[in-house]
Amino acid sequence: MQYRIDPKTGNKISVLGFGCMRLPSTLGRIDMEKTEKLFLQAINKGINYFDTAYIYPGSEAAIGQIFSKHRIRKEVFIATKLPLIMCRTREDFDKYFEGHMERLKTNYIDYYFMHMLGSPAQWQQLKDLGIEEWIEGKKASGQIRQVGFSFHGKKDDFISLVDSYDWDFCQIQYNYMNTNYQAGTAGLQYASQKGLPVFIMEPLLGGRLATGLPKKAEALLKAEDYSATPVGWALRWLWNHREVTMLLSGMNEFAQLDENIALAEKAKPDSMTEKELVVVERVVEAFNTSYKVPCTGCNYCMPCPQNIDIPGCFASYNASYAISRSTGIQQYLVNTKAMTKSPAGASDCIKCGKCEKHCPQNIPIRDSLEAVKKRMEPVWFKAGTSIARRIMR
Repeated sequence: MQYRIDPKTGNKISVLGFGCMRLPSTLGRIDMEKTEKLFLQAINKGINYFDTAYIYPGSEAAIGQIFSKHRIRKEVFIATKLPLIMCRTREDFDKYFEGHMERLKTNYIDYYFMHMLGSPAQWQQLKDLGIEEWIEGKKASGQIRQVGFSFHGKKDDFISLVDSYDWDFCQIQYNYMNTNYQAGTAGLQYASQKGLPVFIMEPLLGGRLATGLPKKAEALLKAEDYSATPVGWALRWLWNHREVTMLLSGMNEFAQLDENIALAEKAKPDSMTEKELVVVERVVEAFNTSYKVPCTGCNYCMPCPQNIDIPGCFASYNASYAISRSTGIQQYLVNTKAMTKSPAGASDCIKCGKCEKHCPQNIPIRDSLEAVKKRMEPVWFKAGTSIARRIMR
């Protein structure tokens, strides 16, 4: 395992962190036996950073149970996040922090996030509630070791946020498709120049850079190196940046863990050739012509009041361009439960806007669902689903 130094603390952090948003599950419940084995294997192979959040269902409790059982808390860095969207008073800070501590079975947090901080205005609202004094108190008591923020907003706002407080670290969405999106390359470089360790989320763009590449893009990668996987290309590209301290990967299968660890063992900065970097640029061009909605499938927009599977609609829509329209519509039939008694598709959107308030990608979801409806619900589709509904009554 390769490690990079947190310049603020001197901590040696594994270049591969374990993202715990989507742990292995069975029938909607975390598979504790499999999760335990994954965690232990990850630690045995050198991963020492585990990322969770208050709003990740069951995640904090799973980490606390497993780490406590094996007495390995001090061997790792735990990162978790204050749910800003749920904080209305200063008392909420304590309520949620106590929840972290109880679930994680710990008395301190190594890396504590302001979760989904998107603008200076949002930070000012928190300051008005006394967040700065609250942080100072928690750091003084040792309950919080480092404090930072995960960013979901515009580039200029990111730079303003970096300058607005004496942060210990930051986390941004970054991959070879997002060099000009949100913080982007400019934000990565700016934070690094300010002396902040920079952690990376969405290195595979919600899996789209792993298994969702357009055929043309995948062919470009294979032509350059047939043995390398799309995952390998994406992660190597990130680790090629000296400014990247660590990237997170949500690994819920042993094959994913093994592949990522093997890549992390060779994760050196400035190791990609000029030719390889040109190939990535061509992949970006191919990708941009195929994908229309930058949804990562994070599900922050859910649940929808109309029971629309919003990420599923967008995945189908994108597949209709990246693969074929027929493939996309087949997926759409499944994702919208079109042949059941309770279908819910893009045409069922009432444009309430609830989803857009929570989307970290700032996608204009209502307008995008309108585009989905036009492409994915042709006349024959509507007629067929209408007949199916009547039959099932």
